[in-house]
Amino acid sequence: MQEFLIKDADVILTMDDQRQELSGADILVRDGVIAQVGQGLEATGETVLAKGCVVTPGLVNTHHHLYQSLTRAVPGGQDALLFGWLQTLYPIWSRFGPEEMFVSAQVGLAELALSGCTLSSDHLYLYPNGSRLDDTIAAAAEIGIRFHPTRGAMSIGESDGGLPPDSLVEKEAAILKDSIRVIDAFHDPSEGAMVRVGLAPCSPFSVSRDLMRDAAILARDKGVMLHTHLAENDEDIAYSLANFGCRPGQYAEDLGWTGDDVWHAHCVKLDGQEIDLFARSKTGVAHCPCSNCRLGSGIAPVRAMRDAGVNVGLGVDGSASNDSGNLIAEARQSMLLQRVANGADAMSAREALEIATRGGADVLNRPDCGRLAPGKRADIAIWDVSGVESAGSWDPAALLLAGPTQVKHLFVEGRQVVREGHVTTVDLPRVIERQNQLACALQA
Repeated sequence: MQEFLIKDADVILTMDDQRQELSGADILVRDGVIAQVGQGLEATGETVLAKGCVVTPGLVNTHHHLYQSLTRAVPGGQDALLFGWLQTLYPIWSRFGPEEMFVSAQVGLAELALSGCTLSSDHLYLYPNGSRLDDTIAAAAEIGIRFHPTRGAMSIGESDGGLPPDSLVEKEAAILKDSIRVIDAFHDPSEGAMVRVGLAPCSPFSVSRDLMRDAAILARDKGVMLHTHLAENDEDIAYSLANFGCRPGQYAEDLGWTGDDVWHAHCVKLDGQEIDLFARSKTGVAHCPCSNCRLGSGIAPVRAMRDAGVNVGLGVDGSASNDSGNLIAEARQSMLLQRVANGADAMSAREALEIATRGGADVLNRPDCGRLAPGKRADIAIWDVSGVESAGSWDPAALLLAGPTQVKHLFVEGRQVVREGHVTTVDLPRVIERQNQLACALQA
């Protein structure tokens, strides 16, 4: 039996069912699981002092494209809307291979870990030059973060009226065959799983109706979740109306893409009927505020979604459409945008943090994560609020108003992934050096 104690935290924001906030409190961890939360606890193992710190559940990232950390701030895409941005980057991504996928995932996951993230999904929808989902799963194992990769796909290329170049699309039979392979090889449905796999055809404008329908049937046969992009911007809505004769929400429902085993990225342009559909069907949403700003897509109706009962989590989206992968900063941006759209009282710092923790865990069907309570996984973020970012704060627990954007310590399944602000599991400077070498080669 392995146990350790997080001792004497200024505040623990539990995000438990009662949303308890505990002062001067401790967390006892035993064999990767939270055993107790309260004052005056004792343990036989190591003690991690948390005085001067706020402790939260590990943050949960519900949408990412990790490979894009190799193509940040590409000049041709810096000021483009979504479709033009994609057309700029597709030719660059077509030159990736297994090493690019592996190293970019290491960098992206390390960046997330430093920002307090303990569980991340990933949407990998292109597989050039022998790349496989296995490459990113191996990177996550090295970093030590809990991982929910999705086997994405594109099947309609430019010659068939789609957006991606033909070199980046796959035959639909091959997509379904490899989907079965990765689920059988990697998906772990058990509580506390470090890897779960989902299926994620890229978007309504890059795959056929048949693939969307077949992916839904396969996912339910295998007991895995479904993910895609939906209603991201005005172009997305126009495409759906022109090509499918309906709005994205109706398209999703018609093809079996609603339910508590489905989550959609962005949903910036959902209307009231679609929000009600998602609430009734318990369909989840990955809200990506920085990417939505970066691409000029708009402000997602998160306040309306939450009020209707839609499960909403946060996503950093790909680094090429965000140029950052800091999840705590994403939570702050979410809070601020809802205030811009709906008034200063539209979203509190605590509610935005709840979306980033418990909310994301619920979207990914992980009730074992996203809260600090006995029996839950020991995915824990410790934030030092004694520094300059919090100086003068009357409410250190309001991290998104005045607080650090990097963790002091991070634990995943009770294992320390960040210690004193440094990733412990890999030689990060060496990984970054290799990432920069690969980025330079792509520019040549």
